[in-house]
Amino acid sequence: MGKLDGYKIDLKGMADDNVSYRWHADNDFFSAVQGPEIRQGQLDVALWVKKTPEVYDLEFHLQGMVQVTCDRCLEPMDQPIDALCTLRVKMGSEYDDDGDVVTIPDGEGTINVAWNIYEFAALQIPLRHVHPKGKCKVLLPELSANEEGLDPRWDALKALVKNDK
Repeated sequence: MGKLDGYKIDLKGMADDNVSYRWHADNDFFSAVQGPEIRQGQLDVALWVKKTPEVYDLEFHLQGMVQVTCDRCLEPMDQPIDALCTLRVKMGSEYDDDGDVVTIPDGEGTINVAWNIYEFAALQIPLRHVHPKGKCKVLLPELSANEEGLDPRWDALKALVKNDK
């Protein structure tokens, strides 16, 4: 049994029209998925599956914290996640994922939602993620200015420019 087999949903074998699932996605989950954006985290995932005559509507609620790299200091930082995401699945002749609707083969009837959970979490991360003000570890030393407001380290460069003329 694979590490992510617990995230398989048997759509074809659903006894009720509405089924719910709950998981806790931890560091082992993110390690098994091997996605590039998130390596660690603690997410509580709730999934509600609603069966209709033509499609299955899957609604995910992700809540928790994932760890990403700060764009400013390159240190790990916690990014809160709280999202409602949906996925539509239908049965068909072969597997297809066009972005709006996932088609799974009639003979198979199951879908593993582990990658979908990972993608939904990754989509919640802002394009630029930095520590809150004052929490970032500074990579460069503070630049101190003299009384005139100029950094004395620029004097050597100014001398080179003057000598070049």
